[in-house]
Amino acid sequence: MTAMTPCLDRSGFLPRLSSHHLSRERLSEPLLASTARVKLICAPAGSGKSALLADCLLQAPPQCRVCWLPLSGRVMSAADFRQNVAEALGLASSEEPAMLGALARLQAPTWLFLDDYCRVPNPELDQLLDRMLAVSSPALTWWLGARRRPQCNWPRLLLDDDLYECERATLAFNQTEIASLLRHLTPADASTAASKIIQLSGGWCAGVRVALLQKCDWSRNDPHHSRTDTLLDYLEHELFTSLTPELTEAWRVLAHLPRFNARLCDHLFGAGEGAQCLKTLQDLGCFIEPWQESADWLQIFPPLTQLMRDEQWPAGRSWHRRACQWFAAELDWKAAFEQALLAEEFEVAVSLLQHFSFEHLFEEQTVVLLLRLYEQQGDALMFGSPQLVGLITAASLFAGRFEQAADCIEQLARFTPQPSAILQRQLIARWQAQQGWLLHLQGRMDAASEHFRQALAELGTDAWQARLLCLSGQTQQALLCGEMELAQAINREALCLARAQGALLFEGLLELDHAQLLEQRGSPARAQSLLANMHELLCQQAQRPTPLLGRIALRQGRLALSMGQEEQAAVFFQRGLDDCLRSHDKRVLYGYLGQAQLAANRGDYTRAFVRLRDAERLMQQRHIPDTVYRGVLLQISSHFWLQQGRAELAREALSRVLNHYRGPQARQAPPATLELIPRIEYLLIIARDRSQPDAVEAAPQLESLMKQAHARGMFALATELQLALAEVLWCDGHTTKAIDVCQEGLRNVARYQTFQALNELRRRQPLLLQDEQTSLLSCQQLCSRAEATETLSQRELQVLKLIALGHSNQEIADALFISLHTVKTHTRRIHGKLRVERRTQAVAKAKLLGLCE
Repeated sequence: MTAMTPCLDRSGFLPRLSSHHLSRERLSEPLLASTARVKLICAPAGSGKSALLADCLLQAPPQCRVCWLPLSGRVMSAADFRQNVAEALGLASSEEPAMLGALARLQAPTWLFLDDYCRVPNPELDQLLDRMLAVSSPALTWWLGARRRPQCNWPRLLLDDDLYECERATLAFNQTEIASLLRHLTPADASTAASKIIQLSGGWCAGVRVALLQKCDWSRNDPHHSRTDTLLDYLEHELFTSLTPELTEAWRVLAHLPRFNARLCDHLFGAGEGAQCLKTLQDLGCFIEPWQESADWLQIFPPLTQLMRDEQWPAGRSWHRRACQWFAAELDWKAAFEQALLAEEFEVAVSLLQHFSFEHLFEEQTVVLLLRLYEQQGDALMFGSPQLVGLITAASLFAGRFEQAADCIEQLARFTPQPSAILQRQLIARWQAQQGWLLHLQGRMDAASEHFRQALAELGTDAWQARLLCLSGQTQQALLCGEMELAQAINREALCLARAQGALLFEGLLELDHAQLLEQRGSPARAQSLLANMHELLCQQAQRPTPLLGRIALRQGRLALSMGQEEQAAVFFQRGLDDCLRSHDKRVLYGYLGQAQLAANRGDYTRAFVRLRDAERLMQQRHIPDTVYRGVLLQISSHFWLQQGRAELAREALSRVLNHYRGPQARQAPPATLELIPRIEYLLIIARDRSQPDAVEAAPQLESLMKQAHARGMFALATELQLALAEVLWCDGHTTKAIDVCQEGLRNVARYQTFQALNELRRRQPLLLQDEQTSLLSCQQLCSRAEATETLSQRELQVLKLIALGHSNQEIADALFISLHTVKTHTRRIHGKLRVERRTQAVAKAKLLGLCE
């Protein structure tokens, strides 16, 4: 609801907007532009309905009469409603026949705003409104804001183009809008704060307003900001006071469940009564929405569920116990397991794990729940079965708890000897697979490689999941050793096995290895397309595999950053960071690193180092060994120090970290950073050349590393090394040779799309590239051409060339022997990939990129 105030240029009292009001053209412009005579905004309390209606009212044409009717959601009779409408419009009579006639004859352009329509079901009132809408003159435009959708003949209005409905989801604030309200912060800090407010509030208008009122220090990384009772008070007055005690209790129960449907409600609240209770809550606009776009499952608006779960709930255990029973009967083991933990029925939770497989680890919160159970019932889990031990081991490795994983692996000895020699060998092979992964993640390559080899020699065909994990480990080791052909062969074998088993989650895991291979071979656009397709397939799963999607998003962010697509990279890094934080994935580290690199690209080194410190702090809070993060943190820090001219500091740090990867006790780099050691090596050469120019022969060392990378087919790394070589030649006074090497490097940047390496060189040596502006411009054009060429399929290129020749869609279909529908599909895809809207624009851009003559 909106406060009222006299309006000088219009008669009567009109709504007064808050002093903090933000006019949102993306919402008001479509409403104002629509010619429909009924504008409907239906959404729960605090969604900004009244403010949006008021915003539109204040933009009404001068010749248009406006009438604002604040109904306050109150219960009223049909007669009272007629009286209110008649008074607002100045009609002579409020009797229905006379009123309907007057509405039909209305000549003057009029906008009637019904703010906060009756909140409780009222069939008589809804039927009256329906009759009014049906007969009213086209000169009368109805603007209706409601929490409850009135029971009117909306389909008929929609078919007659008389209805424009503002979608509920669009009312939420987006990050840009929230950032614009944080004028006291710098743009970077405002963007970060807006992201955190989105996480807390989901963009819900009331939640955003409360978050802004808290005046938190949004620069902090702690997500648990001080919370007032304002939101709880708001819910008490705006939601619970309109519900019966039974409905209030039901809503609280549902808020503590991850998802629910009518059948679960019948189990919880009584057969027949539960489903009716749910329907009533939905009709009343009680923040109930589809769960992950499901047609069957529902959820309470997530920010409110978190709010309710933070409150004490003494009756919670019994409700969770009943929900556990229902999910178990439905064979929904993951949901039953979660409810058993919430009910503190730990023995039940342990027994439910017999139904889990490795793939369950990639469902939302499974790893977090398993680790929580281990903290409560560690011994019981270790005595359960080898399968339970394997699950906890995998969860521990995923989260980076290597000591805990080692303890679990040792417990497999409890299950020996097995009843037969075959079973004994299979158990040992599973132990070797788990031990191999632990050693692999700890950086002990030789021992891990031997365990993988021996495990694969013994594992049977029924142990295909363990075989896939061993093959993935071998792929990563081949990548770390620069053996691209071997890595590709192993990865192909693993993908064939995963597809033969119909194991999409494993396929997604293996495609991450494949993407690393493609990236290093200089095909980041292919890798990006591969991961985008896999993301689409995974999102079609019934259970959203959040941990895997988080890892894919982080890799997509890295690829986008490499190709110079910084806006896309920022979106991917934030998405991956959010998913990995929720999943307790150790690879959340790379979300922070990506954001730090983006900040450094803007020259905001303060922000960049803050993100690095945030990453280190989180790693330490979660007890992740420093071998996982220390090396890459120092490598990225050294990048920044060299850009700032602090070569001596970079030299000391890089020398120290390189010793960790050299010598008799050397460790391999973490699997997610296969270029870590080569990058440390070439950055150290640059740092030594800058700080001790007479002490090293930098150019020959870099030439040797570059030839080695080329020989291995690591073309992206070779391009980085080529740019580094140009830099040291420039710094050592070999100007002509430096420019020649730089020009060749620019051509390789265009070919392999390693734009980030070019950005880093520009930051370190801006004068080197200053004389190469023409070459740099052509490099950017070549990059765009390479990206577009690699993105467009061969068939799309054929269609594009025929479009450029002026052929119609039918002529193209005849020439290529394909259907007209297929031509239109290709055309739409071409427009999307080239980011244009019309054929003429597509042809112009294609000629600019050299895709057609």
